[in-house]
Amino acid sequence: MCCGDILHLSESKCKSCNHVTTTDDVEDWVYNQLENTTHLLHGVVHANGYGHLLRVNGREGGSRFLSGCHIMDFWDRLCNTLGVRKVSVMDVSKKYALEYRLLHAIMKGHPWYGDWGYKFGSGSYCLTEEAYKSAVESLSNLPLSIFLSQGQKPNSRAHDMISYYQSLSDHELVNIRDLFCFLMGLIHDARKTALKDGGITCKKRRFNASGLSSSWEKSDVERVEEAMIRVLRAVSGSNWVSWRSLRGAVCKVASPELLDYCLGELGGKLVYGGMVVNSRCNPQTGVFELRLEAANGSCYGSITNNNSSGSKYPSEENLLQCLRYLYDSLLHPQMMLNSVAEGTWTLAMSSAQKLLDCKQFVKDYTPEIVPMSDLYKIRISCQVELVDESEDSAAPPEIVVLPTNATVSDLKIEAANAFQDVYLMFRRFQVDELLGYSGVDDSTQVKLLLGSKEMVCVRGRCIGKNGLSKFRMERGLERWTVDCSCGAKDDDGERMMACDICGVWRHTRCSDIHDTDPVPACFVCLRCQNSDSKPKSSGHCKDETVTNVISTGNSCFGNGLPVPSDIRQGID
Repeated sequence: MCCGDILHLSESKCKSCNHVTTTDDVEDWVYNQLENTTHLLHGVVHANGYGHLLRVNGREGGSRFLSGCHIMDFWDRLCNTLGVRKVSVMDVSKKYALEYRLLHAIMKGHPWYGDWGYKFGSGSYCLTEEAYKSAVESLSNLPLSIFLSQGQKPNSRAHDMISYYQSLSDHELVNIRDLFCFLMGLIHDARKTALKDGGITCKKRRFNASGLSSSWEKSDVERVEEAMIRVLRAVSGSNWVSWRSLRGAVCKVASPELLDYCLGELGGKLVYGGMVVNSRCNPQTGVFELRLEAANGSCYGSITNNNSSGSKYPSEENLLQCLRYLYDSLLHPQMMLNSVAEGTWTLAMSSAQKLLDCKQFVKDYTPEIVPMSDLYKIRISCQVELVDESEDSAAPPEIVVLPTNATVSDLKIEAANAFQDVYLMFRRFQVDELLGYSGVDDSTQVKLLLGSKEMVCVRGRCIGKNGLSKFRMERGLERWTVDCSCGAKDDDGERMMACDICGVWRHTRCSDIHDTDPVPACFVCLRCQNSDSKPKSSGHCKDETVTNVISTGNSCFGNGLPVPSDIRQGID
């Protein structure tokens, strides 16, 4: 309701300060609302039944009580109640600061939104649904044995973690899917137990969604932990270091409260070099002690025995540390361990990147059409076809309701109004004829002409120069030519750059320019490098933006679905 009020201001000047509200002010306000984490849900449903799910903020995103599943259940019920036809979503969600579309696809074979029926819509870099499914199977079925072979570096962290969790599981962990499903299950059980027990047991151990104390920055905690680990490394042999001695050695590094917090969380922490911080209560003195040990199965077992909860499994914090490390080592394409056969590693890295490149997902609700209760009305589903349009101009059919005595002329007028009201690019659309019924007089009654048919195709044109082609693609008013080596022919939301000679747009990644690298002052594509032409201008680049979630039909709903007028006017 707030968005509707501000987008339809009756007066543009503020009565208090005389500030004139511009379109930029309205758009800035809308974007700020989308970034507001105190809002649990943002969605748009257009008048024709197509919608976009823009944001879900569960417990990790700002909600104190509702999980993401609760909010999605509500959204799904709402869409069913409204009779929504299709809804798109750009999946950029994170779980424990990890890309959840990759992690969830490995465990379940589909993204998190797939639990509510959302399926592949389109992939960046010209990826297909078949490529997406193949990548899921290739990566999730990668056997753990290849990381445990003799060729693997001894006592590596990944090797030790995999072996440890295999020893904990009641069933055999064969592949990457088994490992992450088991680990996520442990994290879920640990969190569920904590909530059941009342959540927080100690004020110094209050965690937020990222696992950090609510009172200190992540960098502060890491700095203190590094200092403590340096002290433990300096201890010779297998000597234990008491809590008090370790605290005294780093007393000048941070405040007493932060030192106590870090000491309480240090036990069980994995350390670079295949080591882990073990902790115990000295049986003779009763003093709490710590030391560094090789990270093997027996060491993990002693860590779990020291858990204050008495569980045989590691604490939630230790589990999250393992999850993040294994995610980076086994799933993240830029950080994946290069310690297996080259062919296997290349396939795994390529599959992981494809899963990250697939962000657009769609749910087809296929709502049931309620029978007409009014005996004096007829309902016609109208498909549109444009005259003199070389591009594919297909749009979803629109339903018009007419009186039983309506004529062909009435049908043409109502069909034109239906498409004009929904789509900006059809704002000047005019119906010329009914396809298959050319030459029929406009005074002919529709019920006599169509009989029991409930669908008709209307053919017409967009009057004037600024017709369909002006708003055809995401680029809006700009005339772009996209022809990338990956096969992309249109803007897919990824970072692109135009050649300064031919002006054709290509992905920076496909041109060997990393997304974090700056745009070169002059960019010439491979096709033009051997040409004698001179650059026309300095390199210009289109960065990926979150607003691409409000995208065209080409990237969300399949080939040729135009963008409704209200979202184009309000956002673009």
